[in-house]
Amino acid sequence: MSVTLSDIEAARHTIAGQVLHTPTFPAPRLSALTGAEVYVKYENLQVTNSFKERGARAKLASLSPAERARGVIAMSAGNHAQAVAYHAAGLGISATIVMPVTTPFVKVAATRAYGARVVLDGESVHEAHIRAEAEAREHGLIWVHPYDDLHVIAGQGTIALEMLEDVPDLDWLVIPVGGGGLISGVAVAAKAIKPGIGIVGVESARYPSTWNALHGDQRPAGGATLAEGIAVKTVGTLTLPIIRALVGDIILVDEEYIERAVNAYLTLQKAMAEGAGAAGLAAMLAKPQRFAGSKVGLVLSGGNIDPRILASIMMRELERESRIISFRLTIADRPGMLGHIATMLGRLDANILGVEHRRLFLDVPAKGASLDVTVETRDAVHADEILQALRAEGFAPARISTGDVME
Repeated sequence: MSVTLSDIEAARHTIAGQVLHTPTFPAPRLSALTGAEVYVKYENLQVTNSFKERGARAKLASLSPAERARGVIAMSAGNHAQAVAYHAAGLGISATIVMPVTTPFVKVAATRAYGARVVLDGESVHEAHIRAEAEAREHGLIWVHPYDDLHVIAGQGTIALEMLEDVPDLDWLVIPVGGGGLISGVAVAAKAIKPGIGIVGVESARYPSTWNALHGDQRPAGGATLAEGIAVKTVGTLTLPIIRALVGDIILVDEEYIERAVNAYLTLQKAMAEGAGAAGLAAMLAKPQRFAGSKVGLVLSGGNIDPRILASIMMRELERESRIISFRLTIADRPGMLGHIATMLGRLDANILGVEHRRLFLDVPAKGASLDVTVETRDAVHADEILQALRAEGFAPARISTGDVME
């Protein structure tokens, strides 16, 4: 291996006192949800709320005085940017971070707040990378790569040292995969300490880069994903051989499972997880039979999620569970009908969240009206009771998405 256990142990010594030894706690409610015995390592508790601090600190600390004087450059749309900016400031190193112009303002502002010079260029990470290379050449800056660097890989591997000290009898580690820095470091350390442990990687189904590399496949990579932190089109040249040698499998997860995992972390664990940070749990939700009855370690690798996106995820999950339902009724357009329906829903213990009354649509009878109603329910059984009662009254309710209401 290009990175060894001794490298990772040295990185641990290097970052000690500068990066948190985050806790690994049992998660009984996630265990009940997945059918496995789940333990979670909370890397979202780092100062910049992600595991990226480990590799960034290890890399920056390795630089010679002359290299530190030159300054560093990184390309990132989020967590790596903040980690490099934060630890460069702590070491007195000037940092330039190139970010795509599409990067959410909150992440740009956070990176600048740590003292970095931020350059916004390009619509994509690839275009930002081109600008970063030009900046590095022009100003003689030292690259701090987000994953394809031996010091970075060793720094990320310190996670496994801590997890297996806290929970030595884990059967599996289920790890998010972007460029491969995290899973490479974790796999080297874990396999050296406990050769029989299983290592499984998780990618967004929309960015199956490592899957393609391992299976000789050509699945397309691209598109919007909630797990933008692992939305990488090319796996690292240093990380891929490690993954080939030590990682047992890669699981591809669809967006629905990533959303469910983010919601589960928040509602069951009261923990903030971004999409990439929740990928390991998403894999367990997608493939519960794979891990049933075993002890599984998850890395909640980051918690930097847009509050607006998080609110949307929570509402969508309530709709999936039928705890919020929307339906369309066609009713007679006469006085008292709206009050009658509201009274009926009240008797059924349905909490009305929204009503949209329509009269001018051509698919509604001239003496009728269309009524879109959104209500809060106790559960799916309660939701079905409400719809059955409305059918019995002759209203013929049609379930619709909450997104269709008021369109």
